[in-house]
Amino acid sequence: MDLQVVLPNESAAMAPERPAALAVTAEELGFHAVWLPDHLLPPAEYGEVYAGVYEPLVTLAHVAGLTKTIRLGTSVLVVPMRDPFVLAKQVATLDRLSGERVTLGVGIGWDEEEFALVGADFRRRGKATDETLGLLRQLFTTGRGPSGRGVFEPRPRRTVPIMVGGISDAALRRTAALADEWQGFGLTPSQFREHVERLRGMTGRPVRVGTRIVWHGDKTVLPAVLEDVRAFADAGADALAVAFGPESGFEDRMATFAAHAHYS
Repeated sequence: MDLQVVLPNESAAMAPERPAALAVTAEELGFHAVWLPDHLLPPAEYGEVYAGVYEPLVTLAHVAGLTKTIRLGTSVLVVPMRDPFVLAKQVATLDRLSGERVTLGVGIGWDEEEFALVGADFRRRGKATDETLGLLRQLFTTGRGPSGRGVFEPRPRRTVPIMVGGISDAALRRTAALADEWQGFGLTPSQFREHVERLRGMTGRPVRVGTRIVWHGDKTVLPAVLEDVRAFADAGADALAVAFGPESGFEDRMATFAAHAHYS
């Protein structure tokens, strides 16, 4: 099971070099991937509810330039707020520049007010996401636009993995139909196992599965958290992403967790 890190990105006061510096530390500690969240124009201040101060794809390009092996992903990019052609170009470019290390984690969004603020259609967000994922596959595979006209470059030299985040039935169906990976959140190990069983029943394709947990450094609960880590591995998780809380002290919490998280 791969251990991953959800980088902090919820404070406008955070120094711009911090996400990349923390990603370098995560790589040195042996974590497999780092993720960044996304909000374009939240209706309230960035913080615990709304993360994504620094635009994730641009920030991951910075991270890519300072790291060598750690995988880079979005958890999750709010796809229906994005122009699909620009998104395709950004992802393909980032994947090429990073040495093929990108996973595009996607979600449909949840805040209707934020959609209104950016002029996006909240009611159509699920269908728009599916259409965008289909377009990305076409552009990446054929190098041509929907009508067969227009040249798309750089074409990825591999299949860029698409991860769907979410625990709804719609998210599981979207994963089964269109994605390579699924990431849950807020699940116990038993709930995670149930979701995976439902997903496996929807598709015969191999789909990597994982989830996100939170540990903000409270050592009194660390034994229980580590027990959950083992339980997620036993439940079939291919990956476990950990959010370590605010930027201050982030390195120490990562190091403590990495030193204790034995799951095999």
